[in-house]
Amino acid sequence: MSTTAREAEDEDLERDRFFIGGEWTNADNQGVVDVVDAATGRSMGRVALARPADIEAAVAAAQNGARAWEATSPAERAAALRDMADFLDINARSTARLVSRQNGMPITLSKGANGYFPGIILRYYADLVDQPDAIDERPGSFGTRTRVESRPLGVVGAITPWNYPQTLAVMKYAPALAAGCSVVLKPPPETSLDAYVIAEAAQSAGLPPGVLNVVPGDRDAGAHLVGHAETAKIAFTGSTAAGRAIGEACGRMLKPVTLELGGKSAAILLEDVDLETYLAKITRVSLPNAGQTCHSSTRILAPRSRYAEIVDAVTERVRSLTIGDPLAAETQIGPMVTAAHRRRVLDYVELGRAEGARLTTGGGVPSDRPDGWYVEPTVFADVDNSWRIAQEEIFGPVLCVIAYDSVEDAIDIANQSDYGLAGTVWTADEELGISVARRIETGSVGVNHYGLDPAAPFGGWKSSGLGVELGPEGLQAYRHTTSIYLPANGAPGGHEGDSR
Repeated sequence: MSTTAREAEDEDLERDRFFIGGEWTNADNQGVVDVVDAATGRSMGRVALARPADIEAAVAAAQNGARAWEATSPAERAAALRDMADFLDINARSTARLVSRQNGMPITLSKGANGYFPGIILRYYADLVDQPDAIDERPGSFGTRTRVESRPLGVVGAITPWNYPQTLAVMKYAPALAAGCSVVLKPPPETSLDAYVIAEAAQSAGLPPGVLNVVPGDRDAGAHLVGHAETAKIAFTGSTAAGRAIGEACGRMLKPVTLELGGKSAAILLEDVDLETYLAKITRVSLPNAGQTCHSSTRILAPRSRYAEIVDAVTERVRSLTIGDPLAAETQIGPMVTAAHRRRVLDYVELGRAEGARLTTGGGVPSDRPDGWYVEPTVFADVDNSWRIAQEEIFGPVLCVIAYDSVEDAIDIANQSDYGLAGTVWTADEELGISVARRIETGSVGVNHYGLDPAAPFGGWKSSGLGVELGPEGLQAYRHTTSIYLPANGAPGGHEGDSR
């Protein structure tokens, strides 16, 4: 695909307004920055970044929107979410391409993750709330009754990263809206251009003014949103370092927070593994989005009895992956999101060499990709799990193959990590795989497979986060719970038998 064709396919990439209170508001021109095409290194548009005054306006609008939105019925909210899903589906292909240009995600992955997955999530939560409310009345311990009810939290601040911008945004605003909350969504500078389709979907669905506000911004804007006295909850996906700072701020304010943070997940290849099964899925499990994925299984744990075979096979498969334009259907490995991030990944490659790892493929910049932010997919063998390349999140196409002596050893190595977000187990015996999965200290594990399920909770342990998204649990995270104590049936009042 030629550069001219790439540049000609998108028009009007100047985004100098915010979506606040159901309207497009003008931004301060001093806050406009370039958005760069990851595959070419050239500007592809400009976007306005929110200042504190814009965050203030968005939160104020969300407060007004929250009152109107909470008054709607679950059925009305469900209908609006389905309308948003329809709009996003219509625009799925163009949205996916826009994301791929900004962050380098291969289009075959972006079509699902950024194109059609948001509609699936919106419809899941629409179906979840679009049913008659069941009265949850429980018998008490003293012959009394308790009615348990919930209500929306209020204004939610949603802060999202650049690697899966549409997916990680909808995992926040869909359950929040379904629960009756209003949302201030702050996308990142690197992938702000595609965020405007979310605002357009809200307009198309007829959401009341202020229910969903979209204000792209940098870290300062995010910090202002977190610290705002009127945001009732913060939902964040990003680095562990940023998550700690946000968690600390929310803790001081006693503000609910969901943190989906980093990972350094392990792929445990058991001795009976059908190696081809793993290799066929390696780009989806260990190298999705060129490793720019929090749940990537980048530590490959191989039994010592088959270690050489596995190193050779993984090396050969990784070496054969197609590096190229993220908009080309054949591309399996696209570029890093920015020049700075590519430098960070390459610094880790040099660190791996210095630590004593054996480089079996990759390790540099592809010679036929002088433009853009490409890194060759890289495999290190003979890695000790205590080394930094095995312990720190690289967030790039760098795999570490680590030997183990027994299943117990493999489980110990997998758990010797500050992170606990994901992981995979590969075996011909599914029951054995499940038994191993149960012992991994992590929020999600795949057996011969890995893929987020809208109906199942997703979240991290340890330094990988707090709370969960998706599933019914993801909906309840946006509601307060109230217990209403009632006397025994037929009694005038009081708590019989309660001596307090």
